Amino acid sequence: MGAWRNHVILPALALLAADSVDAAKQSAVPNRFGAIAYHRPTQSWGLSYDKARARDASVEALRQCGRRECEVVHKFKNGCAALVDGPKTAFASSGATREEAETKALKRCGEDCKAIAWACTR
Repeated sequence: MGAWRNHVILPALALLAADSVDAAKQSAVPNRFGAIAYHRPTQSWGLSYDKARARDASVEALRQCGRRECEVVHKFKNGCAALVDGPKTAFASSGATREEAETKALKRCGEDCKAIAWACTR
C-alpha cells in the first residue's frame, strides 16, 4: 500500500510545485499603470500607459492633456482603458483589450457617443 500511495502523492506534489513556480513568475511581472485625463469643454485629453506607479500615470496624463482644468477621469492597471464622449457626458471604462474597454464605455454613454482616446499597458 505504501508504494501505491507514493505514486499518487508524488505527482500531486509535482503539480503543486509547478503551480508555485507559475505563481512566482506571474508575481515577478511588474504592474503597469495608465491614466486618462480630460477637459470636456475644450475636448482636450491626455493619456499614459506602462508607468511603474499609478501617480506617475496620472501626472503624465495631466501633462499631455495640456490644460490646467484637465482632470484624471480614469486610472487603470495591467489592461486597457477607453474614453468616449457624447451629447450629455463622457465615460471611461477598463477592459482586457481596447475593444472591450470601448464597448463598455459606449454602452454606459448611450447613443451618439464617440471614442475619444484609448491606451493599453503591455
